[in-house]
Amino acid sequence: MRKSLTTKTTAAIMAAATLVSMTACGNQTADGGATTETPADTTAEAPAETPAAEASAAEEAPAEEVAESDYDPYKVITDDAGNPIDLGGMEIIIRDWWSGDPAEPANEYEEARQEYRDFIQETYNFTIKEQAMSDWGSTPADFVDYATTGGDENYIFTLRDDPAITSAMSNGLMYDLATLDCLDFSAPKFQRNKLHEQYSKGNSIYAMFAGYSEARTGVYFNKRLLTDAGIDPESIYDMQADGTWTWDKFEELMSKVQQDKDNDGTIDVYGLTLNEGNMTTAAIFSNNGSYIGKDASGKYTYNLESPETLEALEWTVKIFSTYDAEVANPEGAEWDYYKEQFLNGQAAFMVEDEYAGCPGNFLEDMQDEVGFVMFPKGPKATDYVNVWSNNPVAIPGCYDADKAWKLAFAWNLWTNAPSAEYEDYNGYLSTARNGIFDERAVDETIQMMTEKGTIAFHGMIPNLSLGSDFVWNIGPNSVVSEQVEAIRDTWKSYVDEANK
Repeated sequence: MRKSLTTKTTAAIMAAATLVSMTACGNQTADGGATTETPADTTAEAPAETPAAEASAAEEAPAEEVAESDYDPYKVITDDAGNPIDLGGMEIIIRDWWSGDPAEPANEYEEARQEYRDFIQETYNFTIKEQAMSDWGSTPADFVDYATTGGDENYIFTLRDDPAITSAMSNGLMYDLATLDCLDFSAPKFQRNKLHEQYSKGNSIYAMFAGYSEARTGVYFNKRLLTDAGIDPESIYDMQADGTWTWDKFEELMSKVQQDKDNDGTIDVYGLTLNEGNMTTAAIFSNNGSYIGKDASGKYTYNLESPETLEALEWTVKIFSTYDAEVANPEGAEWDYYKEQFLNGQAAFMVEDEYAGCPGNFLEDMQDEVGFVMFPKGPKATDYVNVWSNNPVAIPGCYDADKAWKLAFAWNLWTNAPSAEYEDYNGYLSTARNGIFDERAVDETIQMMTEKGTIAFHGMIPNLSLGSDFVWNIGPNSVVSEQVEAIRDTWKSYVDEANK
């Protein structure tokens, strides 16, 4: 059995935060298991990130002047006898569904990280690697099966939001990380995403994530179409910066840009194109609403009929009915035809996830220059908000306390910054710079998206399918009250069951 850590070294190793393993703009997936893009009729049901490469692809370069820090990742953590913690040669695998063979370091950050990771493995006598051992669709079931039957392996699982994982929490299949003294959830790398709060019950914590959160749903705009309509594209960034980027301003701009240019009775430029599910969820959270909440006692709450949520739903239907280019879709068009509409200049705005503008995604084909801002805030909100969705990392509940502690100790080291210089690294920004984003989109919008966010709980309720149950039915000319009434009792029963 391990010996306890000294207080001083425990505090030191917890001090830093960095983004590792995840890279911004990963190909998005949603219910259905598509592996490259969001499938038809997707919603913001906390789709999992599927990074195309590690954060090593491009980490944000450090500033020339680095603030002094007492963080020292090379300070050796010892047991009560003064010897380095010894993990006994454990071979640890962080299971996911995307990792391949590690690439050679390509920049100074990657070199520093590799040097640090070599040091911790040699010093504490273990090896660790990230390896794809499931696919996106099978990951929840694979975890449940393994945690139920057990095994001699040393696995740490990277998961995704799924009712099977919530059930695993309730059935003792996920190790309670709050009992492991090598993890300090007040550390910046945990506070930057708060996933551990999403996966908590009472004083127990069942999953974690390290580092900044990926930017999610925002608003793209075609600068040429805005300029043609007499709108300065930079004014949208200015409104975002001074806090005046609101639903009303968004609607005002859509009304100005939507035009029948040749007076033939057919709209030539629409105000908006989008996947309606993404916007519905973004609008609800932008007005301080939600589908499902969590009260002070840790109980889930049914929030679909809160004033904030209903107001957002009514506004969303109005926008869909007035400005949505979906009415111009050709017969038999694919679910994602909205992408073509934005690419060919048929709509001035597009509500979409940040990934779309990153390398290898569809906006690479965009000929016009685009901008990107956070979703505007509703009347019940005081600030912009991004709905964070990160991949939960869990330890199987079938492991004993000693093994769980060692796995958590190793993972915690693995996800720390390689030096004080990189404590505040935000790798998502550098990846975005390699996409189609302009400077203000990266430095202002995406920076804010990784910092101004909230966690959602609708993905934690077994049997609740956000899209098919409700969101896919919210579209142009929908009657919100009818859709709410149709699902009210069902969702309340799901919440009651989840709280048992």
